[in-house]
Amino acid sequence: MKSWLWRHGPLPCALATAVLSGCATYSEQMTSALDDVTAGRYEEAIGQVQKASGLSASGVPKELDSDAALGLLNRATLKQALQRFGPSSQDFQEADVELEFLDIANDTAGEIGRYFFSDSATRYRSSPTEKLAINGFNMMNYLALNDLQGARVESRRFTVMQRYLDEYAKDQPHAAFGSYLAGFTLEQMGEYTGAMRYYDEALAVQNFESLRGPVQRLSTLTPYRGRAIEKFLADSNPPTARDSTADSKATAKILVVISVGRVPHKVPERIPVGAAIGLAGSAISGDPAVLGYSVFKFVIYPGLAQSPSRYSQVGLLLDGQGVQPDLASRLGSEITREYESIKPSIIAAALSRMIVRAAAAEGMREAGNSAGSGLGWFLALATEASLAGLDKPDTRSWIFLPDRVYVYQQRVTPGRHRVEVRLGTGPSESHIEEIEVAAGEFAAVVITAPR
Repeated sequence: MKSWLWRHGPLPCALATAVLSGCATYSEQMTSALDDVTAGRYEEAIGQVQKASGLSASGVPKELDSDAALGLLNRATLKQALQRFGPSSQDFQEADVELEFLDIANDTAGEIGRYFFSDSATRYRSSPTEKLAINGFNMMNYLALNDLQGARVESRRFTVMQRYLDEYAKDQPHAAFGSYLAGFTLEQMGEYTGAMRYYDEALAVQNFESLRGPVQRLSTLTPYRGRAIEKFLADSNPPTARDSTADSKATAKILVVISVGRVPHKVPERIPVGAAIGLAGSAISGDPAVLGYSVFKFVIYPGLAQSPSRYSQVGLLLDGQGVQPDLASRLGSEITREYESIKPSIIAAALSRMIVRAAAAEGMREAGNSAGSGLGWFLALATEASLAGLDKPDTRSWIFLPDRVYVYQQRVTPGRHRVEVRLGTGPSESHIEEIEVAAGEFAAVVITAPR
C-alpha cells in the first residue's frame, strides 16, 4: 500500500493539500465590505475593497489583474456615493480599459460557461450590462463635475456597447438612464439633433415625464423626429402662453440623478444532476453516463441571489416643492435577463467539469483496485473531492452596482436653489444640496446609495 501511494499518490495528495490550505476567494474576502456598505460605512468598505483587490489607497497600479480591475469598479461606486466624483471617474476609466466583456452574442463554441468557474485562475469578464453601466455611471461623475466634454466621451462609449446589446436582445431595455444622460449632455452642448436621438432611445423604453419640456423645446430647434419622439410629442399638451413666459425666465437647468439599491449578486447554487442535464442539453461535453459513478449527486454553479435594498421609496424636493423623478432603469432586472439567457451554458460547463472529475476518479479507482490495495473507492473519492474543491464557481461581480436609477431635470431661474433627496420611508436618509446655477448653465446633483 505504501509503495502504491508513492507511485500513484502525488496527484490526490497534492490536490487534497491544496483544498485544505486554500485561500478565501475574492467574493469571500468581500463579505466585510458588503456589511460595511449595508450599514452606510462607505469609507470602511473602500478599505475592505482595496484589501481584497490588492489596490493601494493612492492611485491606480500600472499593472492590473482581474481582481484589481473589478475592485476599481466597486471602489469607483463607493467614491461616487461619497461624492468624490473626480477619483471615482479615474477608477471607472481604468476599469473600463482593463475589463474585457463577456461576448454573449457570439458564443458559437459554447465557451461562455467556462468563465464562471475557478475565479482564482480565470480572468474576470464583465457582462455587457455591467460594461454599459460603467459608461453611464461615469457620465454621472462628469456631469456632477460640470465637465461636458468628459460626459460626451462617455456617451460615445455608451453608444458602442448599447448597439451591441440592441443587436443581441432587441426590444429589451438597456440602461435607458445612459441614453437620458447622453441626451442631456448633448443638449447642453448645443448638439440638438444628437440630443433628440438619445432622448428618442430613452423614450423608446418608456415615457419620461421630465422630458416633456426638453423635447418640446428641442422640436423647435431640430427637424429630427424618431418614432418615440413623434408619439411623445403627440401625447404632450402644447405649451401655454403662461408656460412660455415662465420658460423665458428659466434660463438655467438642474439635473438630478439618484441611484439606489444593489443588483443581484452571484452565489453558489446546487441543482440535482438529472435536472442539470435537462437544462444544459446538447451543450454538455463528455459522456454524462460516467456521472453514475460519482459520489456527488448535485451540480454546483454560480447563480443569482437578490440583494436586499433599504430604500423602496425615493423622494425629491426642489426648492421645497415635491417633484416626481423618473425611474429610468432597473439594472437588476436587466442583469437577471442577461444571466438567464446564458444559464444553460453555465450549467453545461459545470456538468462538463463534473464529468472530467468523475472520469479521473474512476481511473484512480481502477488503478487502486488493480494494484490489489483495496483502496480503489477511497482514492476515487479523495481524487474527486479534491478536484471539486479546486473548481469553485466564480461568484465575482460588480456587487455595488446600484439596482435602480432615477432621473429628473427642470429649467429654473438663475440663482441659488435647494435640492433635497429623500431615501426610504421616514425618510431613512436624506441629502440636501444648496446649489448656485448661472444663466445658460446647469448643475447636476448625483446621489448614489448602494444600500
